[in-house]
Amino acid sequence: MIKPTPNPPDTDPTSPYDALDSKKLNDAAERALDFHFPSAADINATPRTPGTMFIVNPDLDTETLLAHACESLASANVMTMDLADHMEGPSRNTLLGIAQVIMLGELAVNRALDRLDPP
Repeated sequence: MIKPTPNPPDTDPTSPYDALDSKKLNDAAERALDFHFPSAADINATPRTPGTMFIVNPDLDTETLLAHACESLASANVMTMDLADHMEGPSRNTLLGIAQVIMLGELAVNRALDRLDPP
């Protein structure tokens, strides 16, 4: 009679996995965690270097920043309303809601500008 499967391979009695040393495993795990997840002290000791791709000039005054924010919100509101004109149903209602939130933000920025430089 022929066996359909071969005999299982002989196992090596000196396999590194036979006698696991828990101290060595713990040390290896600690090294891996320290490498991938630095401690809070290491994170706080690293100096912060902000990216310069989209940095806002730190020398700009508050009025200029608010004026640009107001213009950006007004543009976003116009784009959202134009897009809502081409939609129907729930998508249109969602866009109109987003436009309303943008308009409320624009009103808040305008109020802050009025407080900075009263008419």
